[in-house]
Amino acid sequence: MPYSLRTHGVLLRRLIEHLDGAVEQLYVHAGLDYRPRYTPVVRALLNDGPATLRGLSTRTGVTHSAISQTVAQMAARGWVALEPGTDARERIVALTPFALERLPLLERCWAATDVASRSLDEDIGQPLAEVLVAALDALQRKPLADRLTAALSATPSNAGSDR
Repeated sequence: MPYSLRTHGVLLRRLIEHLDGAVEQLYVHAGLDYRPRYTPVVRALLNDGPATLRGLSTRTGVTHSAISQTVAQMAARGWVALEPGTDARERIVALTPFALERLPLLERCWAATDVASRSLDEDIGQPLAEVLVAALDALQRKPLADRLTAALSATPSNAGSDR
């Protein structure tokens, strides 16, 4: 029996490529030098104001390392400014006037993305976000590592020896 190419990891990467690729093209078409990964940072800063990298990580649910890389890219493109915090290691991230000027165009792109996402939800017969949240919640309750350990323990040691 051939190994399946439809593993969760492959399918999720393909899904992200489709979603982020199309949204990024929307931004390019709108004349914005903007990436989909900036959106959680922009929305967090709009909702709650300037924040530390750690605060942004907590607000967005994105790892500190990923937030740090994203914020560095955003700063290089003029979307955010970094200022010293209360100690030498801390930096405060804030939206720039450049970002605020482009906010109406960004909001139009976000609205178009919401409409397109609802269309996708209709085509698949359920809200994709709900499926993803349910999967993440299930993994929070029982991580995949625990599931793998249990599955490996339940698999006979000679399974697959004829391959």
